[in-house]
Order: sequence, then structure tokens, then C-alpha cells
Amino acid sequence: MTLLQIQPHPLERPIDPSVDHGIQAIVAGATTGETCNTDLAAGPWHFDARPGYGPGSSMGDVIPTGAPRQGELPAEYRTASEDDLHARIVAAKATLGDRVVILGHFYQREEVVAHADYVGDSFQLANAALAQPQAEAIVFCGVHFMAETADLLSRPDQAVILPNLAAGCSMADMASIGEVEDCWEQLAEIYGPLDAADADGLVPVIPVTYMNSSAAIKGFVGRHGGIVCTSSNARTVLEWAFARGRRVLFFPDQHLGRNTAKAMGVPLEQMPMWNPRRPLGGSAEAELGDARVILWHGFCSVHRRFTVDQIAAARAEHPGVRVIVHPECPMAVVDAADEAGSTDYIRKAIAAATEPATFAIGTEINLVQRLAAQYPQHEIFCLDPVVCPCSTMYRIHPGYLAWVLEELVAGRVVNRITVPGDVADPARVALDRMLAAKP
Repeated sequence: MTLLQIQPHPLERPIDPSVDHGIQAIVAGATTGETCNTDLAAGPWHFDARPGYGPGSSMGDVIPTGAPRQGELPAEYRTASEDDLHARIVAAKATLGDRVVILGHFYQREEVVAHADYVGDSFQLANAALAQPQAEAIVFCGVHFMAETADLLSRPDQAVILPNLAAGCSMADMASIGEVEDCWEQLAEIYGPLDAADADGLVPVIPVTYMNSSAAIKGFVGRHGGIVCTSSNARTVLEWAFARGRRVLFFPDQHLGRNTAKAMGVPLEQMPMWNPRRPLGGSAEAELGDARVILWHGFCSVHRRFTVDQIAAARAEHPGVRVIVHPECPMAVVDAADEAGSTDYIRKAIAAATEPATFAIGTEINLVQRLAAQYPQHEIFCLDPVVCPCSTMYRIHPGYLAWVLEELVAGRVVNRITVPGDVADPARVALDRMLAAKP
């Protein structure tokens, strides 16, 4: 069962949770509305061979050379109807039984989430990956770094499968291992040996990486005394880091780092930015000397779409609206909102509302639309009126899920994600610290 199987109130108008259905209607002219790219109505296999993140929120981001691409999906899956794919997935799951478990991120399209055994944010799914000893295969309906994390936390004999190899993450790609290692060397020139504790037992810098990063980055953090965080436990992790170091190097998402540290009382002037394309990250040596949190120049293209003007428009049109945004949003947006929290925080806040209310939500549209369908007693809408899902999450389509499951039925493992041992060992250290840092 999923975490999100909640029946609508029988007296309320049913709401279709499918973002794909809405996009198809917009592109066909059957409904009013706007989408950021009409190509979203096409199957993602049309873009698999092309470099880029695909249509959606990250389509303008520059993808690194050599980023994984998906091979051609067999024609039978590309031409099958939604109902046919649904039936094939159900049949394959029934055949495989406990041999397979499907993990689905909150931002996945509804047609995929419907088949997930566990639905959650990255922190919850990392824990779910740990708790599946019976499964021979873990099919991770999310993006590449999530599948890598599942491989790190699962048993060596378990196969972790990503249905579409092109489902990467533009934010994760904004901090490469080479750039982070170069940054670390430059910081050592300023602070001296980075593993040398001072009289108070604190080292100069503790590296903290957001879950939205490659296994190589997590391995770097593990080797250098650092830790991984999620949006759910970022404050707890920063407290952990400040107990061990004078300052934190936080990557790859500047906004989560800034918003979390600001809420903890760290002044903005003690949070310089590190742009890996500039000497010393573009900051003066004195700024870095006074820093408490060094913020990497990275961001989420989904959450960067939300603006203060959108919040003002929501308040003008819906007096009394409750605005909740994700902490990956820019600081001005978080400050203008009523609340900020992880995807799970947002879900729980709506679930806890006992009286009908209006919610304007600043996070990925698939989750927002699903919440609107599950809680029709409330008015729930996305702050951004333009329908623009996460480009890479949207690369996971029921066609790919049906394909990988039917390949498992046939005894073949496709799209397996594996992390090399020299990276995996230190990365697990950093992840173990994250799992222990419960919010």
C-alpha cells in the first residue's frame, strides 16, 4: 500500500490527481490553462536520445557531458494505452510478488505512484530501501541520485532499478566531484589543514551535502567527516555539523542551506556563496574567514519558479489562504510564506487541518494535484499557475515501469544502478550519519 491512499469525501466533487491528464487537455485545447512546454504531452521516449533534461522545469539547465541516457524503449510500451500499461504493471507485480518492491517519490506522476508500495520523500524512501530484506529487486521511481542511495543502503545481492536512466537531477549535477574537490583544496589554503581541530575540538569546515547529490559527492563527504541531509532533517544536520566544525560547506542547494541557517540565527553576511567557476568561489578571503555557512551556487529549478508576486496574487484572490512552500524556494519566497517545510511536512500540514481551508502550495505540481484530489474538502492549488512538472521526475512513465517489471518476470534485470565500492563505503558512512540525525 502507498502512504497516500486516502479516499475523497463522498459529498465532494472528485478531482483528477493526474497532472498528465491536465497537460493533455491543455495541449488539446480542451481546457483553459498554461503549461511551460507543450512537449510534456508527448511520451518521454521522444527525448531519451537527446542531451538535456527534457521538457519541464529543468529544460533550461545545462546538462553535463556524459550524463546517462536511456536506450530505446520497445515499441509495444510506447504505443500501449494508459489502461493497457496499468493492467500489465498490475499483472507483472502479481507475478513477482515479494520479489520486487516499488518505491515512488512524491513528485512522480499519478500513473506511476498508483503502483508504488511506498510513497515518500527522499528521507522516507531511503529508510524504506533499508527495510526490504525480502526483495530481490527495488524499482525506484524517482531520479538517479535516489536510486544510487537505495543501492548504497540495500543488500549487495539486491538489484536497484531506475526505470528511465535519463531521469537525473539538474540540481545534483550542479556540484560535480571535481568542482567540490577543487573547492576543498582552495579552502585548505585559507583555513589550513581541514582535518586539524582547534583548542575547542572543532575542525575548520564540515562538508554537508543535500541528499540531491551524486554518490561520488556523498563519498567525498563521508571521507571528510561530513554528513548528508534532507529537507526534513536539515536543521538537525546543521546542528550536528556546528558541534564539530567552525563552519559548514553546504551543497548543492543554496536555498535550503540559506533558509535553514537563517532560521537558526546565522546572519546572511556569514553565508557567502561559492561559485565553482570563480576563484575562491567569487568571495573575498576575509568573507570566507568570517563564514559560518559557505553556500554552493546550486538550486532546484522547480522551486526557483515560485515568487513573492505569486504569493501576493494568491493572498489577493483568496483572503485567509495558508501559504506553505518548500525550503528549496528562494529566501524571499520562504519569508513571504506562512510556513516552509519538506514535502512530507506539507502533506502532514494539510492532513492535520480539521476545518475546510484554502492552501497555496509552493512545490512540485504532481504532489500538489494529488493532495487536492485526496482532500477535496480543502481548496488546494499550486502557487505557480503554469503547469510545469519536474523535468526529470516526469521521465519516469508507466511505459518504462511496465518494461522493467516484465523484464524481471522474464528473468532479466535492466537499468540496474550500482555504486562502485570505493565510493560506496565512505558514502554509507555519511548516509548512516544522516539516518541517525532524526528531525
